[in-house]
Amino acid sequence: MISLDHAIASPVVHREHHRDADDDRPRLECGVCGVWGAPNDEASSIVALGLHALQHRGQEACGIASVKAARFHTERHMGHVGEAFGGSDLPTRMPGPAAVGHTRYSTAGGSFLRNIQPMFADLDQGGIAIAHNGNLTNFHFLRNQLVGEGSIFQSTSDSEVILHLIARSRKAKIVDRFIDALARIEGGYALVAQTRTKMIGARDPLGIRPLVLGQLGDAYIFASETCALDTIGATFVRDVEHGEVVVIDHEGVRSLKPFPARAARPCLFEYVYFSRPDSVVNGKSVYGVRKRMGQGLAQEHAVDADVVVPVPDSGVPAALGYAQESGIPYEMGIIRSHYLGRTFIQPSQGARQKGVAMKHSPNRSVIEGKRVVLIDDSIVRGTTSVKLVRAVRATGAKEVHLRSASPPILWPDFYGIDMPEREQLIAANKSMEEMREYLEVDSLGFLSVEGLYRAMGEERRDPASPQFTDHYFTGDYPTRLLDREIEEGGRDLTSKQLSLLVSA
Repeated sequence: MISLDHAIASPVVHREHHRDADDDRPRLECGVCGVWGAPNDEASSIVALGLHALQHRGQEACGIASVKAARFHTERHMGHVGEAFGGSDLPTRMPGPAAVGHTRYSTAGGSFLRNIQPMFADLDQGGIAIAHNGNLTNFHFLRNQLVGEGSIFQSTSDSEVILHLIARSRKAKIVDRFIDALARIEGGYALVAQTRTKMIGARDPLGIRPLVLGQLGDAYIFASETCALDTIGATFVRDVEHGEVVVIDHEGVRSLKPFPARAARPCLFEYVYFSRPDSVVNGKSVYGVRKRMGQGLAQEHAVDADVVVPVPDSGVPAALGYAQESGIPYEMGIIRSHYLGRTFIQPSQGARQKGVAMKHSPNRSVIEGKRVVLIDDSIVRGTTSVKLVRAVRATGAKEVHLRSASPPILWPDFYGIDMPEREQLIAANKSMEEMREYLEVDSLGFLSVEGLYRAMGEERRDPASPQFTDHYFTGDYPTRLLDREIEEGGRDLTSKQLSLLVSA
């Protein structure tokens, strides 16, 4: 085994972010989809449809790996799913009854072709392809160990660590090797892996990232959200449980629970922003939760106004709930352009500053002369919000009252959300009055953490023992952050201290 001194000396690779300077939305790393048992070489086409439904979870790159007669066919592309996998020749290019796919926005690693998933490797038992949604919080520690022991990495993605751990396991069977690897990783993850003869789905022990199981005829499907099953025409079977490993092969479906039972803590941001509103996540309608968030927001932060206006598209359900609860009319006061791609080239600084106006256009007939309640799903840095507020005022609004359907974001994320460091989060660095002044609004209100729990159909029983992953609001991280702790400790950590940290 490599010495712990090597782990101290090895550099920690910081998270890389590749976002437009005007883009203030949180981003999720990816969506995954897998199909087992499809007829007529249709698995890759079904996966492509599923990925298209999951495009909102990652718009940077996508990939599919199919298998037929133990031979793998893989394609990975920058760009959207429809551009890469929209052709009718896909079953010819990527034949087989089984396939896994991935759509990506980078949080660990960077925007490089080599980091696009599924990750594929040839092992002594044959090929394996893995698609991963989430982030490993001990990725850099494990990677440094593996490199020190002779492993050669082809990417900077945390997903490749899982392949190396599987390859180095001493277990005899591939499922046991897979479980062996899971025992060493930490963080939030939903995984779909394809071998020559099996498909494996797994979810982290706390269920931070979602994964569902569906069925289409005799075929089985894994997907990040139920909206993918709906698009494919599949039937929802159930959620993959937290800490569960589901194995599908010619003998059927097996459920394994190899780790000690723990209480689930699903990610609240799946409901606040990431999941599509028509999805059902962990048995809860995302649309229903978002409407209740708006209703709670109206109860907690009422205001005399003439019109409720959502920031489209993710603010729409909450705005509907706010309008229904408050009795203030709901109107589409901001129109969002759906035809502005992420790769749009802005030729000058002046053009970049007009980026928000290109994406969101105030509707003068709704806003002019009115007292406007502007509803957004969340406020991260505040840069987009202030530009929207200015645009609404310039359109003739008499007053602008900004409401966030989630609590103030105070802490960064390390489980697959591209969320800025604490010093860039507006709520972590300004008081409520300072934020109101910065955002140039007449009043400002955030849904409380208790209100968000109620929107989830729960009461917040004990802040010290949360039922959900809510660290971005509370600072209560559901797992240890080993890479972060090592990075902050740096070379001041002795081998003994690091050994205690790793074994804790």
